[in-house]
Amino acid sequence: MTQKNKIIVEATPYFIEAQSFPNDGRYVFAYTITITNAGDVAVRLMTRHWLITDSNGKIQEVRGDGVIGEQPYLKPGESFRYTSGAMIETPVGTMQGSYSLIADNGDCFNTPIPQFTLSIPRTLH
Repeated sequence: MTQKNKIIVEATPYFIEAQSFPNDGRYVFAYTITITNAGDVAVRLMTRHWLITDSNGKIQEVRGDGVIGEQPYLKPGESFRYTSGAMIETPVGTMQGSYSLIADNGDCFNTPIPQFTLSIPRTLH
């Protein structure tokens, strides 16, 4: 069975100790996202929507065009990888969201960004 619009999103977060100041409630994380077009039609990533939640329940909502200033175009089987960052006020938090894409056949659709955990080392077991 084929799927015309199938996008796989994988995330790898990292704690950036050098830019973090725990005494000031500043925890900086980088994350690398890999977006793979596992469908049958080429697509362009148009927008992003993030929900960044710290362990106090504070939510930052981020919307914008593309990712890192680009709107990547992915043919079937191609991947795009980028690294970006987020800052939260607690040592642990989560990120999740979605990308809005448009396929060459005119279909507009959203694909989820699965939730992943932001955590300083040795905080979660």
